[in-house]
Amino acid sequence: MKWTKEGQEPDYRFTLANERTFLAWIRTALAFLAAAIALDQLTPEFANPQLRLVLSVTLASVSAYLSILAYRRWRRNEMAMRSSEPLPYTRHLKWVSIVMMGLVAVIMILILQLF
Repeated sequence: MKWTKEGQEPDYRFTLANERTFLAWIRTALAFLAAAIALDQLTPEFANPQLRLVLSVTLASVSAYLSILAYRRWRRNEMAMRSSEPLPYTRHLKWVSIVMMGLVAVIMILILQLF
């Protein structure tokens, strides 16, 4: 039996809220991907090419990671709601925040070096 048929059908409001949260994570992943493409393609004078490549690949990797986390989080929440269990805690937010802070610090240093 598929997990979508197990347990009790959750209230549609909770299901829709879970989907909205999933879409917010996907929008964030798309923003990271857009930043990776923009950094690589639209800023040739920003840092040296190797560093731009590393930053772009890192941003794209964060985008892919967020996409995977979005689905896993949506699925875990949906399964918990169907079985009337507490929603699982998301541990990855701390690491996503740390990576973001590191990327922002590197980019700010590079921007300040331009001036």
